[in-house]
Amino acid sequence: MYLRLAKRALLETDKRLVAKFAWLMGYKGLRSVVKHKSRLKRGEFFPPFLYISVINSCNLRCQGCWVDVSAKQEKIDVAAMDSLLNQAKAMGNSFFGILGGEPFMHADLLEIFERHQDAYFQVFTNGHFITDEVAKKLRKLGNVTPLISIEGTEIISDERRGRGGVYSKSMEGIENCTRNKLLTGVCTSLCQTNFDDLLQEKWLDRLIEMGVFYAWYHIYRIVGPEPNPQLALTPEQQYQARKFVVEMRCKKPIAIIDAYYDADGNALCPAATGFTHHISPYGDIEPCPVIQFAKESIYDERPLKEVFQESEFLSGFRDLAATNTRGCIILERPDLLNDYARKHNAKDTTARSAAYTELDNLQTSPSQYNPGREVKEKSWAYWLLKKFAFHDYGAYGRHFDLKNWRPTIKDGEAVNQPHPPLVQLETPSEKS
Repeated sequence: MYLRLAKRALLETDKRLVAKFAWLMGYKGLRSVVKHKSRLKRGEFFPPFLYISVINSCNLRCQGCWVDVSAKQEKIDVAAMDSLLNQAKAMGNSFFGILGGEPFMHADLLEIFERHQDAYFQVFTNGHFITDEVAKKLRKLGNVTPLISIEGTEIISDERRGRGGVYSKSMEGIENCTRNKLLTGVCTSLCQTNFDDLLQEKWLDRLIEMGVFYAWYHIYRIVGPEPNPQLALTPEQQYQARKFVVEMRCKKPIAIIDAYYDADGNALCPAATGFTHHISPYGDIEPCPVIQFAKESIYDERPLKEVFQESEFLSGFRDLAATNTRGCIILERPDLLNDYARKHNAKDTTARSAAYTELDNLQTSPSQYNPGREVKEKSWAYWLLKKFAFHDYGAYGRHFDLKNWRPTIKDGEAVNQPHPPLVQLETPSEKS
């Protein structure tokens, strides 16, 4: 499988782009993790990866979106991005996730990428603004990987995204990227309407045929002004998704990403572990994109290094989340998050000024934490990478006790109570 993936990289993409990915995202990205570990040993903190929402505007109106896409446009300008990125790079960071809204609606986005050739950017996008011309510019830059969201078949995708023609336009964006030999990814927010269609080998086979190099499966989050809880996956479906990802990593010549589990299949939250935090279009520094509360901003007078180090709100959030669940606190314990934000008098960072009300109205729901049903990585490459770079950094070891965890209750019954531990006979291996 690894040989087939390497062959694809050599034959189907621009080798210069592969080399830049290996250097900026591979070597320098791992080095940022090493620096992060060293800081933690000294009692210091700065996340090794940052996600930055550069603009709130979007051309779509997706179900369950938490971004104020219809509000007056707000974006992080070039000067502010220069300051933010330069300060993060000074701490050793080299990888940045770029979100929106729709990032390509930011008129200066390509200029930002060009000004920071020593960093690597992953852009979460619907693909509608990636014309052949834009794809050619991205190829010339070489430090950007587009991650284009596909939310189902044509009918389902258009329903999920709020208008007709969305699916075909996104597929056109993918084709523009792969035709220009970009390292292209496709992501899906798994929910009830696309679970059976996209969590399939035939979907991965189609992506491979199109020239896509990686797939990323997110889990639908019940957040925002219209949370649509009927779309959320059950614990059993989340377990099936994890098994599928682990098995396909050993079978298909395409990288498959998930963001919620370590090498041994233990659930984790990247924000609770301190692996990453989020910058909003307004410059607010939030725990993660879906938790829209903040006490600090990139526009504060203090250097960003001091802001992260001294933030009682962010450090307290990490402790709170790691104490009460290995999953997602906004799903499992919106009550705790609500109390915590109010205790700190945290700013509601939404333009709609409704984040507290939305938390008040949220019902508990299961997240990725499903104790006793851990699925260990089978691919030795993924297992080693996660062991080194994507784990809890001791956060759960310091704080979490299963006795603190409260299963989600629905109709008077626990829907994700602890299971007897599964017997894991497999060892990390590689299957061709």
